[in-house]
Amino acid sequence: MTKPLLYTYRRCPYAMRARMALLIAGIPFAAMEVSLREKPPDMLAISPKGTVPVLHLTSGEVLAQSWDIMRWALAQQGLEQKPEQAKHWWEKAQTTENLAWLAKNDGVFKHHLDRYKYPQRYANEDPISHRDQACAEFLLPLESCLQRSMFLGGDSPCATDIALFPFVRQFAAVAPDWFEQVHTPAVRAWLAFWLASPLFQHCMLKLPSQTVCDFPMFSGA
Repeated sequence: MTKPLLYTYRRCPYAMRARMALLIAGIPFAAMEVSLREKPPDMLAISPKGTVPVLHLTSGEVLAQSWDIMRWALAQQGLEQKPEQAKHWWEKAQTTENLAWLAKNDGVFKHHLDRYKYPQRYANEDPISHRDQACAEFLLPLESCLQRSMFLGGDSPCATDIALFPFVRQFAAVAPDWFEQVHTPAVRAWLAFWLASPLFQHCMLKLPSQTVCDFPMFSGA
């Protein structure tokens, strides 16, 4: 391999995190859009858990967690490619408050989101109850935070913003009309910013399935 290879899935929020971080850092990488019904043997050989994202580095090292990929991209390689930009994106995400947001997103919010978005998988759970708990325990506190500053990184975004955004996007998409009525104007404005951002649009480029190809570089990061 001459470039890191990212095994990804376009709609997976964890994979979105990884792609956006690599693009921000300006790191050339190859990517394979994985078919979840027919996972590539090469990916399973290096990461038997079988979930994306997985980043196979040219050194042979394998990163199989999205936050580890973001750390590698922004805190290591990004400092060489785009030092000032990568430093802000990563360092602002290391505050106690932002690390707590990451833990809450990947923990309690993801728990409620899954049971709200996929009620067929959780026959004994009430999706509306989980929707309301997600609001009370995550979205309303996030609203208070974003009313103080436009981004979790302050006046400009940080890695925590792109780590949380794909999951809030999923939550809002379950019932868009209902979401528009929730009293979270700052969250909706933050979400709208990311949905319209050139970075997100670029990260969502469609790739041929099960084929290794170079992911186009993003000039705007």
